[in-house]
Amino acid sequence: MAISHEMAAGMGGVRTAGDLVARMVYNGMKINDAKAYVAEKLGCAPFDLSDEAKMKEIRESLDIGDTTIRPHASYGMAAKMKIAEILDIEINSVELYKKKLGLK
Repeated sequence: MAISHEMAAGMGGVRTAGDLVARMVYNGMKINDAKAYVAEKLGCAPFDLSDEAKMKEIRESLDIGDTTIRPHASYGMAAKMKIAEILDIEINSVELYKKKLGLK
C-alpha cells in the first residue's frame, strides 16, 4: 500500500511541487507563470520544482506536507493553511475551517 501511495503522490502531487503549481493554474495562471510564481514563493529555481530530493528539503523546511507523516510535521489542514499563507492564496477548505473555528 505504501508504494501505491508513493506513486500516486508523484510528479503531480506532494513529492514535487505539482500540487502547488496546479493550485495556481486553477486560480487562472498559465503553467509557466504558475511555475515561476511558486518557485519565487518557495525560494528556489523553477527547475527545482520537479526535483524530488530538492522539494523534499523545501517541503520539510517550510512544513507544507510530504508523502509520509513525520513526527511534529504538518499534514492535512495544517499543511494546507501553510500553503495558502506561503502562496498568498485563498483555499476554500482552509477558509471554511477558519470560519468554523472562529478565526475569520
